[in-house]
Amino acid sequence: MSFYLPELLKPLLVQPVAVFGGGVSGQAVLSLLKKLGARGELYDEKQSDARREFSAAQAKAYRLVVFSPGFPLDHLWLRAARAAGCTCLGELDFAGLLWRGTVIAITGTNGKTTLTEFLTHALKQVGRSAKATGNVGYPFSQLVADTDGGVFDNVAVCEVSSFQAETLLHFRADSALWTNLAEDHLERHPSMRAYFEAKWRLFDRTVGGVILAGTSVQRFAAEFGRVLPVEAAVATEDQPADVLLAGTVFDHYPQRENFLLAATWWQRAGLSEADLYAAAHSFKLGRHRLARVAVRDGVTYWNDSKATNFHAVEGALSFFTGPVLLILGGKSKGGDVPGFISRVAPRIKHAFLIGDTRDSLAEACTRFHVPHSLCTGLQEAVQRASQTAVGADHVLLSPGFSSFDLFRNYEDRGNQFEQFVNKLGATPILT
Repeated sequence: MSFYLPELLKPLLVQPVAVFGGGVSGQAVLSLLKKLGARGELYDEKQSDARREFSAAQAKAYRLVVFSPGFPLDHLWLRAARAAGCTCLGELDFAGLLWRGTVIAITGTNGKTTLTEFLTHALKQVGRSAKATGNVGYPFSQLVADTDGGVFDNVAVCEVSSFQAETLLHFRADSALWTNLAEDHLERHPSMRAYFEAKWRLFDRTVGGVILAGTSVQRFAAEFGRVLPVEAAVATEDQPADVLLAGTVFDHYPQRENFLLAATWWQRAGLSEADLYAAAHSFKLGRHRLARVAVRDGVTYWNDSKATNFHAVEGALSFFTGPVLLILGGKSKGGDVPGFISRVAPRIKHAFLIGDTRDSLAEACTRFHVPHSLCTGLQEAVQRASQTAVGADHVLLSPGFSSFDLFRNYEDRGNQFEQFVNKLGATPILT
């Protein structure tokens, strides 16, 4: 099978391509360029096997730059590339130009990974050739490279972050599902309006396709003067229990929201409702998503390390019938810490605070009368929580912030939490 190469790219690939960022996205772009018979040259300030600087003089050697989502639009290197006349494409845009299959794009502050994985699972259950890609850790460029651009019946279920969406120029989706919107990534987006507009670009790239928006997205669209088609609105909040979801991960909020969006898309696609419910019963959440991991002396320990924003923590706390012992904190992504603590205070029995944000969290906890302890790290937080817990208490790791101050990523944080819990002599929950 040979790649379909659009006219836009043909003259740009004659010269070497500058690839900004040496993480999974950048490596995927290099892999795809190799498949295309083009040469990529890697630039990354922190990677030993990459070029560390990109100057105006160097920019003149390139016609195309492909950059990872971690590069904001005003990054010095991108400014130099644009000034030199280079075409600058985000990794998702570059891959999208070469994909021949269907794209279902998923975004949202929370739930987008679960919805991406569930729709992929459900489509596979009914015999469709579907693959989860994008922000789930398997870049779209890698999927395109691995499938030689795919064929018309391949379905890419593509998770799209705000960092990816804000740079889109050529990416096209056949469907776009937007789960929710709440405070997040305000360290990069200067306001909630800017954060909303970054994600809205995904709807702009779904011309003529199916777009679906959860309840909170509808509220923000009205506030910011964006008009959603009536058929795009899906009621995802405060919906009644569905007996057919009993025993599934979608039986309770916050996961119920994901199923409601999936079910609406599924119906629009003309697929069997019974098949979707069957898929819901066989679907299992990925790790680090409100997972019950151990029990010790009647105390249950929960790993929700993927909760990297306030909205995710609030969703996790709503799962419990009473206050919990909460391990909270990490690297700030902006947002109203006092406002967050004021909302969750009734649901916290005691907070164990870690990371860069522990002092600001402590100030807010004091203000709203939340018992709390400052901890030097996750291990101390686990130890102190276990010493404080009694009876049938729940100890919940739901940090609400990025992991990058103390850990490689949220998976590393969750893994360390489980290791520290096991050292207490807790009995692991087998899944």
